[in-house]
Amino acid sequence: MDFSFTEEQQAAAEAARAVFSSVAPDAVPSPALTAGPVADDFDRALWRRLAEADLLSLLLAPEYGGDGLDPIALCLVLREAGRVLARVPLLETSAAALAVQRYGGEALRARLLPEVGRGGTALTVATSGRTGHDPAELAVRAREVTGDGTWLLDGVHTAVPWALQADHTLVPARTDDDGRTVIAVVPRDHDGVTPAEQVSTNGESYAELRLDGVRVPATDIITAPGAWEWLRDLLATGTCALALGLAAQVTTMTSAYASKREQFGHPIATFQAVAVQAADRYIDMLAMEATLWQAAWRLTTGTPGALPVTGDVAVAKIWAAEGVRRVVQTAQHLHGGFGADTDYALHRYHAWAKQLELALGPAAAYEEQLGDLLAAHPLG
Repeated sequence: MDFSFTEEQQAAAEAARAVFSSVAPDAVPSPALTAGPVADDFDRALWRRLAEADLLSLLLAPEYGGDGLDPIALCLVLREAGRVLARVPLLETSAAALAVQRYGGEALRARLLPEVGRGGTALTVATSGRTGHDPAELAVRAREVTGDGTWLLDGVHTAVPWALQADHTLVPARTDDDGRTVIAVVPRDHDGVTPAEQVSTNGESYAELRLDGVRVPATDIITAPGAWEWLRDLLATGTCALALGLAAQVTTMTSAYASKREQFGHPIATFQAVAVQAADRYIDMLAMEATLWQAAWRLTTGTPGALPVTGDVAVAKIWAAEGVRRVVQTAQHLHGGFGADTDYALHRYHAWAKQLELALGPAAAYEEQLGDLLAAHPLG
């Protein structure tokens, strides 16, 4: 594996850094100060700036107005988004668009992708299933209507991010006849779709989507084998990138605070107990970074490994979920009461870190998944 980045990937990261430099985390709406969702919409002004900088078309092929880059480039951009708590569906839209480009039909690609790149269409993905604990593809049943050119969808997905704001939701579903997993591209205000507002841990707007006899044209159904598994792994890897960016920024904040906060006439950063905790969190961050780029590299290149790519994604999720939690907890501890001050951004990072941890799921579940993979693919 090669963890060096190409010039194009580095340019994408630099462009993202420039766009996100205008975002002030102190101004990000706080769930501690707001009853219900912190806002009715995502940051549309930032969304426009991302489109103008060609960061929404980053992964799209040139024929759809894009730069043809890869999941590694996306993760570099998402790392910068995580640093500033960017309130935009960048991960969901980018991952969904790439899945449509990779697995969707030409009519669907031609209709959606150019608008995504221009910032005119936002996408999201239903990943939490009916309860948040069961596989997402089991939450909705899909049935092809014989001779009608349409499919019927019935079921419920919970905790769909940006579902009330995104123009389309990609909904995984299991077919009645042969148990395949397909992905339906469902418009926001489509007949038979009933949304119920939910609020995430970081205060952002989520929704439960109930689908009752939703009729979707066959052109908007992705039936390619492996499409859902690939999209699911890309979303998980992107979430790890957001967690890495958040953890890096929190570490920077903690280092600055510990270097200037004095006790007994010395900065607390010089105390052994503080230094040991900081070193442990730095190790967490290095592990988060190494496992993230391993997963992103496998997704990008398709390089065979000792385990399927899902194994590398599981390792990245374990380190990201555990690492981001430990980083923000240590930051709160070292900041003392100042860390809970709502005029200071750290409490916002804490809420966002918890939301990312919940989105990734418990590390124990992925340790079990990794064990199953190791049992099925013994390492020689």
